[in-house]
Amino acid sequence: IEHVVMEMSQRQRLQPDLLREVIRKESGFRPCAVSPAGAQGLMQLMPDTQRTFAVSDPFDPRQNIEAGARFLRQLLD
Repeated sequence: IEHVVMEMSQRQRLQPDLLREVIRKESGFRPCAVSPAGAQGLMQLMPDTQRTFAVSDPFDPRQNIEAGARFLRQLLD
């Protein structure tokens, strides 16, 4: 997933280390992670967030990281 982290961090103006640490904390780098609250994938996206960012497969690393990075950018802004 490193190449996706690098691409999305550049695209969303985020530090790659920040994106990696969010993934590490949220899912332990497990693309199939599911929380008791229903968050899914590497960045633990909730269903409403998945819909907002048009994620069709929350367990697809590229889709999950792209949506998670976009959402993180919005939160930081």
